[in-house]
Amino acid sequence: MTTEAVWEIPRPLSTLDVRLDADTVVAVRRHGNPSGPRIVLSHGSGLAADLYYPFWSLLANDFDLMVYDLRNHGWNSVGAQKDHNVPTMIRDHDIILESIDSTYGSKPTVGMFHSLTTVVTLLSFSKLYSALVLFDPPLTRPGASHTELHDAAERGAALIRRRGQHFRRREDFIEILGIFPTFKRAVPGVHELMARTTLRESASEEGYELRCPREYEAQMMDYARSFFPLLDLDLLDCPTKIIGADPTLPHAYLPTLDQRIVSAMDYDFIPEATHFLQLEKPAECAAVTREFMERHGLS
Repeated sequence: MTTEAVWEIPRPLSTLDVRLDADTVVAVRRHGNPSGPRIVLSHGSGLAADLYYPFWSLLANDFDLMVYDLRNHGWNSVGAQKDHNVPTMIRDHDIILESIDSTYGSKPTVGMFHSLTTVVTLLSFSKLYSALVLFDPPLTRPGASHTELHDAAERGAALIRRRGQHFRRREDFIEILGIFPTFKRAVPGVHELMARTTLRESASEEGYELRCPREYEAQMMDYARSFFPLLDLDLLDCPTKIIGADPTLPHAYLPTLDQRIVSAMDYDFIPEATHFLQLEKPAECAAVTREFMERHGLS
C-alpha cells in the first residue's frame, strides 16, 4: 500500500500584518531565502496561498518568498461580502505590495500569480515589479465570444453555489475531493493539504467550514468576468511570462488563452495539466519559472 504524501508548511521567517481598511488585516508570510530576489505570491479564487506549497517550496532555497492570501481567504478572517470584488482586491494588492517594499526594503521583485490574482495584478497600477509570472490567466481565445465567456462563468458560479459549505470532519471533505474531477490530477497529498488550508473550524456549528464562503466565491465568478476584456498585456512595462494549462485538454474553469496572445508573449504550457497546474505539475511549473527568471537576471 502506498503512503500518501504529507505536505508540512514550515513556520514563516516573519509575518507582516497589513491593514487594508478599518475591518481587514492580511497576513503576509515570509519564507525562503531573505538574501535572494523577492517573489510575491498569491492564489486563485476560493483557494489559499499555502495550498500552493508543493510548487513554491521548490523555490524556497533561492528566493525571498512573500506569500499572502486574498481577503476572506486562507489565514485571513471573513469580512463583508460587499467588499469581495475585483476593484477592492486591486486596491488590496497595491497596499500589500507597497507595505512589503517599505517594510523589507526595495529589491528586484517578481509577482507570481494564478487565475483571479492574475486579473488583479494586470489591472493594478503598481510599478514595483521587475517581472511577472502569470499562471493560466483568463485571456480568452479568438472566437470565444462574450456569450461563451458569460455562459462559462454562469456554470462555474452555479457549481460553486451547490458545493457543501460545512463538513463534520476534514476527512469528509478529502473524500469528496477524491471523486471530484477538478482535482483528480493533483499530486499526492494535495487533497489533505487543501482540507487544512481551505477549511477552518466552524464558529456556528460542530465541524469545519470553507474559509472563503461559497457565496463570496460565486459572487466573484459572477462579476470578475466583466473585467476580463480590460486585460491588456500591451500595457505591461516589465518582462512577463505566461504559463498555461495544456490547451489540448478540456478547460476546467474558463476558455483557454487567446492564441494571438500566445504568439506575441513569452508563453509556455504544461503538458497534461489543467487550470490547477501548480497543484498537478509543481516541478514542471518551477522549472519553467526558474528558466524565465534566470534569463532575465532574477535568479
